[in-house]
Amino acid sequence: MTATTHSKGPTLILAVVEFVKTVVYPPGDNADFGYFSVTTSNYTSTHLTAFLLTGVPGLEDFQIWLSIPFSFMYLLALIGNGLVMAVVAWDRNLHEPMYLFLAMVALNDVLLCTVTVPKMLLIFWQGPSLSTFPACLTQMFFVHALFLSESAVLLVMAFDRYVAICAPLHYATLLTGSLISKVALTLVARSVSVVTPGVLLILRLHFCRSNIIRHTYCENMGIAKLACNSITLNSIYGLTAALLTTGLDFVFISLSYWVILRTVFRLPSREARTKAFGTCGAHICVILIFYTLAFFSFFTHRFGNHVPRHALILLANLYLLVPPTMNPIVYGVKTKEIRMKVRGLCNQLK
Repeated sequence: MTATTHSKGPTLILAVVEFVKTVVYPPGDNADFGYFSVTTSNYTSTHLTAFLLTGVPGLEDFQIWLSIPFSFMYLLALIGNGLVMAVVAWDRNLHEPMYLFLAMVALNDVLLCTVTVPKMLLIFWQGPSLSTFPACLTQMFFVHALFLSESAVLLVMAFDRYVAICAPLHYATLLTGSLISKVALTLVARSVSVVTPGVLLILRLHFCRSNIIRHTYCENMGIAKLACNSITLNSIYGLTAALLTTGLDFVFISLSYWVILRTVFRLPSREARTKAFGTCGAHICVILIFYTLAFFSFFTHRFGNHVPRHALILLANLYLLVPPTMNPIVYGVKTKEIRMKVRGLCNQLK
């Protein structure tokens, strides 16, 4: 009797999911999963209550296997970034701007992948998953806000290296504890002020079609494309905001490193040049990983009409998960102080 009851449960759930995935609902149909309808004498208004996230389109049969590398990467990201934050907090000798910014990146990385990966793994393991309208907007807000804040922290780190190499005598007076606190608050304020209008633009839309999002997490245009009214304003704002934040961050970072490299090559001794490159190596690697994946994903989504849909979704997941996984590894390899402190912390725990 118990076995029969347990077998009926998953069967019923799968039947419901397959029904939702295969049936195409006409506008205003009140049978759609995640909607409720209010009907007057001559008008039917359909209100969205939830989105159905289906995962990677075309790879539904392989998602259980995809969960293995994604779970491993997520675990590495949590452990690696946790160690970076722990050693910076534990050792007062690392309470310097460069290492405090590394800790900021580590915290941001943990939050960024935690906002998306658990839900994604749930979809990979159990199939399509419902996300309520408020939950979906909340996830969208944090995904974009945390992405913007990481880009901003990388810009601040470039400025830190610029001052350290090009104006070392002013480093202690410019990069004070008070300035770092103000920078952290400014980063939060910038992310909130840029992403909030995007959320408000979603709230103005009317949804009368399917509520199925063929993705593993809720993101701005993925939600907007389900609307019945025009999303031109959403698209323009999204593109403008991306160019004026992440795009400008990358431009300023590039300019900073152009000046840094000019200064480094003018140093008199080879030893001084090697030391200067050593302090910038980890940051350059992190920048390349972050912006290469982000820009490639952004432009393929916008202009890659012939790119398979499953490739776009996988790329959208990788550009949020690969940097958090790789960053602590890069810091450990390239930054001697972090590497030594991690070993010391591990030895103490033993």
